[in-house]
Amino acid sequence: MSRKLAIFFCILIIMPPLFSQNLKKTDLSGTWYSRFPLILNKQIKDFIKKTDKSEIKGDIIALISPHAGINYSGQTASYGVKAIADKRIDKVIVVGFSHKLAYDGIAVFDKDGVKTPLGILYTDKDLVKKITAIDSKIFPDNSAFKNENSLELILPFIQQLKPEPKILLLAIGKQSFSNCQILASGLYEILKSEENYLIIASSDLSHYLPDSLARKTDAETVKLISRLNSQDLYAKTHAKNRMCGTAAVVSTMIAAKKLGADKFKFLHSSTSAEASESKDRVVGYLSAALVNTKAQSQNKKEGQMNNLLSKDQKKELISLVRRTITLYINEGKVLEEEPSDPALNEVMGVFVTLRNGLALRGCIGNIIGKEPLYKGVIDMAIAASSRDSRFQPVSKDELDDIDIEVSVLSPPRKIDNPDDIILGKHGVLVKDFFRSGVYLPQVATETGWDKEQFMNSLCAEKAGMEPSAWKTGKCDIFVFTAEVFSQE
Repeated sequence: MSRKLAIFFCILIIMPPLFSQNLKKTDLSGTWYSRFPLILNKQIKDFIKKTDKSEIKGDIIALISPHAGINYSGQTASYGVKAIADKRIDKVIVVGFSHKLAYDGIAVFDKDGVKTPLGILYTDKDLVKKITAIDSKIFPDNSAFKNENSLELILPFIQQLKPEPKILLLAIGKQSFSNCQILASGLYEILKSEENYLIIASSDLSHYLPDSLARKTDAETVKLISRLNSQDLYAKTHAKNRMCGTAAVVSTMIAAKKLGADKFKFLHSSTSAEASESKDRVVGYLSAALVNTKAQSQNKKEGQMNNLLSKDQKKELISLVRRTITLYINEGKVLEEEPSDPALNEVMGVFVTLRNGLALRGCIGNIIGKEPLYKGVIDMAIAASSRDSRFQPVSKDELDDIDIEVSVLSPPRKIDNPDDIILGKHGVLVKDFFRSGVYLPQVATETGWDKEQFMNSLCAEKAGMEPSAWKTGKCDIFVFTAEVFSQE
């Protein structure tokens, strides 16, 4: 069972039929990375577990990430995933380039989404429409994305984010500085009023040098990038054996600086020699971040849940779930203890989700908080492990393999205008005298629905109302946000 199906079962919605969607299937799964979901998911999770998390003060605007076969560059790529683990991201813009086609401009992927072994990543059609309207050299062309590792190898790592964001895939053709400027201006225009976005520049470093020379060359390239001087970086790396994706990095740097980035943060570098016996001809890899250190994270603006809980509080809640289900399944006893952090006594809604690999094993919660958060976590952990009617109770033999996810919900806030609903950010509760229904914030992101589809489905499928009840004033509308986190 895929992670996406697990989420849908958890919130009891009906998945739109895949045959009605214009999706691209991956070309490189089975060669550059595993086509089997469980194997691929475990490999990336193992990479992330081995990764040290960098403490970054400020808002990460962009990442630089490698795109080689996952066995070679996956560990380095995981440093970027770890760095943004606590950041709410609704939109990811991947800036890659074409290894195979020659064209002067920037190709834009405009199909409905990409189906990878880990599920579907949906295209942000609104961003597609906006960026292709900016300049004639930014145009839809799906042929540029066939067998293109500079884009495809990034996708499984994006799917580690929760909830999964929408994507905008861009492939630069001719790597000229003028194309860098055009793309950077386009990125700035479409993102300057957005929140919760991330740009990923896809590039490997030096190619086919001896390992010792590659590491020296790559260190010099990293130093050039760290200066945040786009013209100097382009002049010293373009058409030289420094970066294959010079234009992707330069475009992203220009756009990120316009969007407020003022600092380069090195995360990790490596070469293919670390996953191979060959040291004669290696490829270099870099993971790095471009950070806005002057502004508060955009995720902390009014109404958003990101960083509601500290890292230690999240760890305590995950540990609380683990100890609760272990005691209850092994001994049939309910854990009784007070939290070490008084903040966990605050009344909030909470969901607990349990998985064995990608298979959902239980998901139960309360949208509206009825008890202290720590107590709600204990109750929902027991319910998810033993009382979810869709599944057999979690067995003793499974305990070591159970993955835990907790969603902490803000109090619902009544709104009078449906225009105030922000898809992907807000969960929505509709309610009349007799009926109610709710969708978590992840639903819009996972399905790719627009507001009309989202609200019609919520009223009809979840609440049993007329589909248009949200527009005709026949129900009250409440919005809330969620902070979703899992064990590292």
